[in-house]
Formats: sequence, C-alpha cells, structure tokens
Amino acid sequence: MVLLQNKVHYLNIFIRFVVQTCFINSTAMKSNLNKIDNIDEIQSLAVIKEMIEVSRIKLRQDGILFIVWGWTLFYVSFSGYMTRTLVMTYQINKTLSRLGYVIAAAAALFTIYYLIKQRKKVQTYIGISLRYVWISFFLSTVLVNLILMNMLHSINFELQHPLFMVLMAFAVAVTGGILRHRLIIIGGAVFGALALTASYLGLKEQLLLEAVAWVVAFIVPGHILFAKRKK
Repeated sequence: MVLLQNKVHYLNIFIRFVVQTCFINSTAMKSNLNKIDNIDEIQSLAVIKEMIEVSRIKLRQDGILFIVWGWTLFYVSFSGYMTRTLVMTYQINKTLSRLGYVIAAAAALFTIYYLIKQRKKVQTYIGISLRYVWISFFLSTVLVNLILMNMLHSINFELQHPLFMVLMAFAVAVTGGILRHRLIIIGGAVFGALALTASYLGLKEQLLLEAVAWVVAFIVPGHILFAKRKK
C-alpha cells in the first residue's frame, strides 16, 4: 500500500514537472515570437523610411524636371492668355506660338536624356510607383481627348482645360502623398481648386489660371527641391 502511494506521489510530481516545462517552453516560444515580430516590424518600418528618404533625395535631384516642365507649360499657358488679351501682329502671334512648340520639344528631349541617364542609378519601389502614376496621367489625358472627340465630334478647349487640370492635380497630389511631401500635396490641391474655378470661366481666363497653377504646383516646388539637392 505504501509502495503504491509512493508511486502515485512520484507520478504526480512527474506530471507537474512535464506540465510546467511545457508551459514554460510555450511561454518562452511565444515571447521569442513576439520579439521576432517586433524586430521584423521595426526593420520593415526602417526599410520603408529609408526608401522614402532615398526617393525624396532623388526627387530633389529630379526637381530640375519640375522646373523645366513648369516653366515650359507656364509659357504655353501665359502666352496663350497674352495673345488673346493684347493686340498683336500676325507675325508676333505666330512667333510666340512656334516658340512654344520649340520650348516643349526641347523640354521633351531633355527629359528623355535625363531619364536615360538616371536609369543607371538605384531604382526604388516608390520611384517605380511614381513612374506608373505619371504614365497613367499621360494615358488618361490621351483617353480624355479621344472621348471628347467621340462625344462632341470637335475639340472643346473650354472643357478640355479644366479636365486636364483635374488629371494633373490628381497626379501631383498622389506624388506628394507617396513621398509625404507637403509642398507637393498643397500644389496638387491648388491645381484642383483652380481647375474647378476654371470651369466657370472662358478659355482666356482658364489659361491665366492654368499659368498660375504651374507656378504653384511645379515652378515653386521645383526650385525649392532643386536648391536642397546638395543638403
């Protein structure tokens, strides 16, 4: 009888030992997994922050594109406003128009050269995302013009300009959001507000508002970003 009680006693001790060991091991494993998850989360956040910072540095270098296209499109819009406001000779009007085409072609060639040169450098997911944003903007602009032609069987510039400005506002705001750059986001918001305002006005006034939008959304941020490229 005593022997049986001793066996039961030792069996209980063994069972407690096994249960406690399993519980301790399980707790330790959960603790280790939580630590690993915390480390992975911290590392992921660090990688994301580093990617954003790399993209911001690249954006400062790409600020030259904001400047080039900002001034180019500002000239196109403002010259269009001036030719419709001031009385000019046919020769001056034609010269201003042709100069706009020349400037736009030069800006396009410079952009192609710059992008080819930049392809040799490190690419980031954020940079690739921005590329798709602007490719989508360009394709959306083409589609909008095709839809307007199919629906109206003509080009309604008073409708075309506000729609173009809305698409541009979206692309600029998304760019600023991806990069978490407040100045670019504000530029996109201003572009959108001016697009809505332009829808109430005639073509001449629309061109003036569009010129202002290029200054706010492209020229000012471009010069600020380009000035910070070495900091």
